[in-house]
Amino acid sequence: QVQLVESGGGLVQPRGSPRLSCAASRSIFTNMGWYRQAPGKERELVATITNGGSTNYADSVKGRFTISRDNAKNTVYLQMITLTSDDTAVYYCYLKTFGVNYWGKGTQVTVAR
Repeated sequence: QVQLVESGGGLVQPRGSPRLSCAASRSIFTNMGWYRQAPGKERELVATITNGGSTNYADSVKGRFTISRDNAKNTVYLQMITLTSDDTAVYYCYLKTFGVNYWGKGTQVTVAR
């Protein structure tokens, strides 16, 4: 069993640069990722990172978002810059280990002036 707890969301300005964090309840040596779900839309992949640090991004966030991880702290991060209203969503942390999917409860990011 793994618990994932996200933090770092809130109301941010378009020029803001918030960083989301996701803390896992124990050491995880597997791929992790961030998804998001905007109102009225399906949940979509934002970024993933392997245990070795290889990353993958949705086209919509390439060059603006950076995913990273600190295995010593069991934490994965999502640094965001150049936000637009299209980035408004609930952001979820995700991982899959031993065939089981785990999701955090999500953190709301609202981009507004």
